[in-house]
Amino acid sequence: MSFRQFSNPRAPVLGALPGRLTPQGVDASLPAMADFHQTGVITTLHRLGATDVPRLERELVSYSSRRPVALVLPCHVRELREPALKGIVDVLRGVPYLRQVVVSVSGTDDRFDVVRLRTAFDGVRDLAGDPPTLLWNGGERVESLYRRLREEGLDAGADGKGRSAWMACGYVLARDVARVIALHDCDIREYPRELLARLCYPAANPNLEYEFAKGFYSRVTDRLYGRVTRLFMTPLLRAMKSVLGPLPLLDYLDSFRYPLAGEFAMTTDLARINRIPGDWGLEVGMLAEVYRNSSLKRVCQVELAANYDHKHQDLSEQDASRGLHRMVVDIASSLIRNLASYGVEFSAGFLNTLSAAYVRTAQDAIARYSDDAALNGLAFDRHEEEVAVETFTRALRTAGLSFVRDPMGAPQIPNWNRVTSALPGFLDNLHEMVEADTRDLE
Repeated sequence: MSFRQFSNPRAPVLGALPGRLTPQGVDASLPAMADFHQTGVITTLHRLGATDVPRLERELVSYSSRRPVALVLPCHVRELREPALKGIVDVLRGVPYLRQVVVSVSGTDDRFDVVRLRTAFDGVRDLAGDPPTLLWNGGERVESLYRRLREEGLDAGADGKGRSAWMACGYVLARDVARVIALHDCDIREYPRELLARLCYPAANPNLEYEFAKGFYSRVTDRLYGRVTRLFMTPLLRAMKSVLGPLPLLDYLDSFRYPLAGEFAMTTDLARINRIPGDWGLEVGMLAEVYRNSSLKRVCQVELAANYDHKHQDLSEQDASRGLHRMVVDIASSLIRNLASYGVEFSAGFLNTLSAAYVRTAQDAIARYSDDAALNGLAFDRHEEEVAVETFTRALRTAGLSFVRDPMGAPQIPNWNRVTSALPGFLDNLHEMVEADTRDLE
């Protein structure tokens, strides 16, 4: 087996290319190049060759008495009709170690045909033989809980992934049967069985003592994907370091190979105290909260699979309210506000300097990715990459100027400790409301 290391830890990291590239994409059945290099301030758990999934699952079953795992699936109503969800459900039907499965559906209202929820997840069972709990965010019962929060000044934000994930975690806390919460999206097009096992393992194994595990993976087929990470997040973090100098939060965020991955696992204790944004800044906001609330030696990133594919968003270069354009505005807003909380001052003049540094760093990254694609025979449209960087630059300025005008901005969703302090019976009410919705489906 051959190995490779990156001599320059500040250079953009693509990760090992799994298997061998074919015209149809990556043949994951062929041997993968293993990358064992440790970079940054957190531990990286690599995929060193093919995964022995039965071994991982046997161990996870054995740990379930001490560290039972709940799987949270934030799901938009549109995804109930997508082929990706069917592939995920097919795999979950055979998973033996989950103590609880919670599907939190957004994008619905009280007229939605809730029977469709149950049908979509037929055959999935937890360790106790129970079907998934279906948390209907648009239903009248759960909506009444959101109204109570608003009346108490604890707004959980608008309907979307952040809010539905947060409410599902609250339900897990209310049931109090799990000690680890794993979460991933429902638009994963390639969902190998190892992905979930590898995601759960670091936090569920009591001998490893991790409180938070972030997933990462290769985003390569016949071309490079992961545009927001490659062309925005990583160049921006490194531009910030060049402008601001050493800053522990930036070093921490730059340690993640795929900071915008939607897959993570954490202990329920951490879930109680983390605050998160309700928009596309969820992943960055979650990492910042973990940095605030956990020791770095309790944080890791884990390589989940040989390759990964999910729904690709449009760039939407002319419309900041849609697609990757909106996503980058939200991500930049979350990052700027978190840095401000550590004393970084943002002004219009500083934003000009930062934007110029970002553009130069991103352009350098494009050149590197172009060379990497050429060596590996991948399609690479340099013009499209440049257009993406120009769009992301506008998004960065939009987020920065919005912060200058309103430093507080939209509040994050409160953590569960604050909710239970303000409304002591709220988790019990949440349990009752979700159980009542579940009975209506039977």
